[in-house]
Amino acid sequence: MTQNSAIFDKDAFTLEHNEQLKVAVENRRRSFLIVKRSIDIFFSLLIVVLILIWLMPILAILIKLDSRGPIFFKQKRTGYKGRTFNCFKLRTMQVNKAANDLQAALNDPRITRMGRFLRVSNLDELPQFINVLIGDMSIVGPRPHMLKDSEYFAEIFPGYYNRYLVEPGITGLAQINGFRGPTPNIRSIYKRLQWDLYYVEHATTGMDIRIILLTALETIREALKIKITKKMPHNRDQS
Repeated sequence: MTQNSAIFDKDAFTLEHNEQLKVAVENRRRSFLIVKRSIDIFFSLLIVVLILIWLMPILAILIKLDSRGPIFFKQKRTGYKGRTFNCFKLRTMQVNKAANDLQAALNDPRITRMGRFLRVSNLDELPQFINVLIGDMSIVGPRPHMLKDSEYFAEIFPGYYNRYLVEPGITGLAQINGFRGPTPNIRSIYKRLQWDLYYVEHATTGMDIRIILLTALETIREALKIKITKKMPHNRDQS
């Protein structure tokens, strides 16, 4: 991060409407937005045609065999300029009444066996490429949160909603820097917000491509790690 950023201003997280961030977004070249949308459509169609078309039926069967309930999970989330939209995911939890109010935690008992694999490998996010195609999301941007979490985070940091000056994304700067999954404490919320606001102010095509490539590499690495771990024999001395 450079020091020439709104996030280093003492009021960065307290201003509900940060003019420096707003100006940065408004002054962004139209060519960037056109290229960004083109990248979104290209990569999303690539994922749908090359991966979803054959992988989704397999994952659907495994999800149904593992637990009762629907294959997909639809949740209202906060999007561009605070608008709500239906975010699609593969279901990773037992059907429960708290799904839209209680954030998933580490070792959450609601998460199914198949759900753990889907979450660690990021495969549960694959349906969000449909969200990208219909324009609710971009591939790169601040991660959208469920409505209750957005309201809570904004109570802690009034500047939280400035992250919605751009479209939410499947992945972003916070995620490639290790801040993904549950937000168990104030620091984790703060660090994600810091990276998100930096992206809002400094987004470029090069940054987007780098984030996409790093996310893809991390996803492959995690998937291979799971596969290797599954095949490792148990050490009898530890039983």
